[in-house]
Amino acid sequence: MDAKKLFDLSEKTVVITGAAGFLGRRHAEAVAAFGGVPVLLDLHEEALKELAQDLVSRFKVKVDYFRTDITDEPSVADACAALLKRRGSVDVLINNAANNPAVDSSGKMTNASRLENFSLQAWEQDLAVGLTGAFLCAKHFGRAMADNRGGSIINISSDLGLIAPDQRLYRKDGLTDETQDVKPVTYSVVKTGLIGLTRYLATYWADRGVRCNALCPGGVRNNQDPRFLARIKKLIPMGRMAEPNELQGAIVFLASDASSYMTGSVLTVDGGRTCW
Repeated sequence: MDAKKLFDLSEKTVVITGAAGFLGRRHAEAVAAFGGVPVLLDLHEEALKELAQDLVSRFKVKVDYFRTDITDEPSVADACAALLKRRGSVDVLINNAANNPAVDSSGKMTNASRLENFSLQAWEQDLAVGLTGAFLCAKHFGRAMADNRGGSIINISSDLGLIAPDQRLYRKDGLTDETQDVKPVTYSVVKTGLIGLTRYLATYWADRGVRCNALCPGGVRNNQDPRFLARIKKLIPMGRMAEPNELQGAIVFLASDASSYMTGSVLTVDGGRTCW
């Protein structure tokens, strides 16, 4: 096969969860740019519709979208059934959806709290989206791939699935240790759990042509506070966070035939942070 064609996603049906989010949109753009059919799943229907229209206009590809609650099995099953009726098969699943307590432009971490105060409700909600949602989507869309004798599942983990968060990044002057913001426990648990799910799925349907790999990106620039950026760049050999489009090559690689002999692997794209 021509090496260039290894990366071709023409007519491949690619399901993306959390598609209306910051990185979900970039994943969809990468799929569309290489000729694939992005299938957008999210709770926010208007955002899905706008994204679908944008992708069709810019890349001249087919796009499907379904308002889906990935924590609810009937909702996932209905989306899978509707997609199979419309397209006939599923080729790729990108488990991207997660509750991400990111640091915003004000330097305040949203949806974050210290372990001592972290509520059971928040724990259950974060795990429901990040882990249960990935399990349910793999169960239904992965089964469709297995029935069709082939496919690729990509679980979006994180560098914090490999290392612990450095809570010093989030410290603010004038606050006591007990009141400092932290990256919550659920983020590490979810992202580490996705690596375990990856290895399980990689062996489960291997004889039916279904591959599964995890992508572990480092932090991505998204209007973070300059003080946070100054701190984190010191932890990264390349001296900066990723730009939003710098994960797209890895997504295309894992979704395409270019990675046809790769399964159960963890692909780290973090500027070298986990080397230190």
